[in-house]
Amino acid sequence: MAMYQLLIKPLLFLLPPERAHGVALGLLEALLHIPGAEALLRALYGRAYHTQPITVAGLVFPNKVGLAAGFDKNGRHIRLMAALGFGFMEVGTVTPRPQAGNPRPRLFRLPADHALINRMGFNNDGLDALVRQLQKPRPAGILIGGNIGKNKDTPNERAADDYVQCFEALFPYVDYFAVNVSSPNTPNLRALQDKEPLTRLLQTLQQLNSAKAVPKPVFLKIAPDLSDAQLDDIVAIAKETGLAGLIAANTTVSRVGLRTPPATLEHIGAGGLSGAPVRTRSTEIVRYLRAQLPPPFAIIAVGGINGPETAKEKLDAGADLVQLYTGFVYEGPGVVSRIKKLP
Repeated sequence: MAMYQLLIKPLLFLLPPERAHGVALGLLEALLHIPGAEALLRALYGRAYHTQPITVAGLVFPNKVGLAAGFDKNGRHIRLMAALGFGFMEVGTVTPRPQAGNPRPRLFRLPADHALINRMGFNNDGLDALVRQLQKPRPAGILIGGNIGKNKDTPNERAADDYVQCFEALFPYVDYFAVNVSSPNTPNLRALQDKEPLTRLLQTLQQLNSAKAVPKPVFLKIAPDLSDAQLDDIVAIAKETGLAGLIAANTTVSRVGLRTPPATLEHIGAGGLSGAPVRTRSTEIVRYLRAQLPPPFAIIAVGGINGPETAKEKLDAGADLVQLYTGFVYEGPGVVSRIKKLP
């Protein structure tokens, strides 16, 4: 941790955020090709401590700490994330056809708030490219979730076609699915969270799922900007469609309470906010959902998790598992092993 905070992070933060992301992953991937380096990474970051595997939604997770969707959209770094100690990770969000995403710059740091703003726009290499990556031998000790979405130019009335295509292609290669209708960076996508279209979409996917010899858990990833009434609708839909669980929560469009100057925020513009400012709301949502959806219904918490304290907060609120993204950027790979020290 000290090396990351004192040396590596300051150097990376000299680069534009998206460039820094690519450089950091490229250097770590190069490290894996050095004899003994992968074993060293596993020794430094991948230690299990007293963590025991946990069964959630019928799956045995090696530990409770996962990598959230968006960090490795194209599934190129599964071996690396296993070496860094993650028990599971989500690849994607993937869309049927490749898409470039929104114009750059589209990723911004808010250091004063330990946060990021992104408007990436589901940039990814497409479904076929992801399948090719997932066909490669998988390292031991990590589960894979497929986070699926729709192409930007697919109208909402045909959105189910995109989700179905992703579901069918990824089914042989992933352990669970995360249905993403909550990103703020694809026009009109969040309209799919409304009760009727969301119910239709999830029923379609669950009908396909139930026809498989061994169905796989389907999770829904929701936005932190939903009202209690909307959360009640999500609870009803989850029960009606037989979802395995919910992922709470995605990025927020809110800018309330930030330390970053308003002029800076205005210059950055639109996008989803992640990191420490989302912590309280995501915990509230986890607690609200758990009160209405007792186990074995699964809840994966994401949003503002940057160490053992914030992870424990989510687990105490009722989450079964936690995911990192922005906290991983700000705290470095050592945060995974620190969280895994929790009882």
